[in-house]
Amino acid sequence: MKLDITRLSVVVLFCLFCTSCVQSNYAPVADRYRAPSPVTTGTHVVRKGDTMFSIAWRYNRNYKALARINGIRYPYSIYPGQRIRLAVNSITKKRKVNTSPKKVTRQKKKRYKKPKSKIKPVQEKVANQRHKRVNIDWTWPATGSVITKFSSRGNVNKGVDLAGRRGASVFAAASGKVVYSGQGLVGYGNLIIIKHNDTYLSAYAHNYRLLVKEGDYAKAGQKIAEIGSSGANRNKLHFEIRRNGKPVNPLTYLPKR
Repeated sequence: MKLDITRLSVVVLFCLFCTSCVQSNYAPVADRYRAPSPVTTGTHVVRKGDTMFSIAWRYNRNYKALARINGIRYPYSIYPGQRIRLAVNSITKKRKVNTSPKKVTRQKKKRYKKPKSKIKPVQEKVANQRHKRVNIDWTWPATGSVITKFSSRGNVNKGVDLAGRRGASVFAAASGKVVYSGQGLVGYGNLIIIKHNDTYLSAYAHNYRLLVKEGDYAKAGQKIAEIGSSGANRNKLHFEIRRNGKPVNPLTYLPKR
């Protein structure tokens, strides 16, 4: 009888453990291989080690848009236990209503006096300047050959996998600020995320050792980690590039070998 009670207790505990895993806000190991579509429903509860960049990366979202939805301003400070809303329409802007009829009349007159022709060339100039700023000279993050290519269908892979022995060098693919260095994203192992500008981020996963910390500035070609098998079944580097939060094929950005 004691044996049966013991077995029953083990089964109950196992079921409770599984339930807690399902309800956890952490993405499962297979998340890295799911279709790269953004998650726009639900919430994420911040845990120790999370950053706005790692949360946005987990849900395939743009970090700036996610911060704006939650009313979080630069430098995007968050704290454990904080709930991050993922819904796109979480915030509604309140417009001030002017009840004075005289002031409303004056506003209407000013509005019609502004010619659109003068604003358009300025907007085009700003757009061209933004386009120039996002150009980046990418370099290969490791010397190993490509063993798994980017794929958004079938066997999904949000980046490319490069072969390499344990301890081999991992280089920054472009200059930028390290916005994440740790192992909080399930399925990525020891991970580094670098912000290159407001448009592009890059990630380096499954490392054996991390050589830079959050807040560091990494130059293009600088050694930032060593290849390993953390969160993987073999030694390799998983490399991703995100454009406005969306995974893109790194092979279209990296120079031809």
